[in-house]
Amino acid sequence: MLPAGRTFYKLSGSGNDFVMVDAINSPSQDLTAPERVQSICARGTGIGADGLVLLERSWAADFRMVYLNSDGSRADLCGNAALCSVRLAVELGIMPVGECHVETDSGVLSGRLLPTGPEVDLRPVADIKQRLPFRLADGERWIGFALAGVPHLVVRVDDVERVDVVGRGRPLRYDSSLAQGANVNFVSPNGSGGWRIRTYERGVEGETLACGTGAVATAILLHLNGDAGLDTGLQTRSGRTLRVRLEQRSLSGWHPTLSGEARIVFQGVLGEV
Repeated sequence: MLPAGRTFYKLSGSGNDFVMVDAINSPSQDLTAPERVQSICARGTGIGADGLVLLERSWAADFRMVYLNSDGSRADLCGNAALCSVRLAVELGIMPVGECHVETDSGVLSGRLLPTGPEVDLRPVADIKQRLPFRLADGERWIGFALAGVPHLVVRVDDVERVDVVGRGRPLRYDSSLAQGANVNFVSPNGSGGWRIRTYERGVEGETLACGTGAVATAILLHLNGDAGLDTGLQTRSGRTLRVRLEQRSLSGWHPTLSGEARIVFQGVLGEV
């Protein structure tokens, strides 16, 4: 049983939901064991979330974001968690309303809370494979790879609504050619000039309602394959849209900015979780 009495915040980033804890003023070691993360994130018996986010002190930035998947594994980055961290950090007075810097396991990110919502500048994305020699299933046009903080496959399909995200995504996620495995994103046109995206996430081992770094990887590969420009809107499974703005590639890679929802759903106190 976890120690009762610790305040937590439940946030949703376009349906990608998180339990978030201010660990700056209170140590967080009691929360980081995999079995404890699992109990907190369990749906039905716990609070329910795709992951646990800890806001900690940083010597390199305004604060540090630690992200733990719902299975207890630690991830270098989660784009929607970064958006939610910027929003919560402003609400808690951890950072100013203007420009801030967030330390993550993938490096220090710049972020800001605008009237339209939060946005985060991710680290340059350079490790990209435009086309991979995977055997394509019916309705698939190409499969690419991008390391957008964490590894992602992107599968361009005719219609995401017809994709078996778990049945097709899980074998790709565990493909032996991927040293660390990968998240798997399926993307198709939405019929009005934008795109629809569905994601199988490693660490959750199922489909989530949104994935921020997946949106970034997808936007880059859509652009490289001539399907999209430098500003791309991606409608997530939740119906909400993530937007990715790209700067032209430099020697260090593509420079993406991710923007989207970061909604504080409720605040609570841990009990018998």
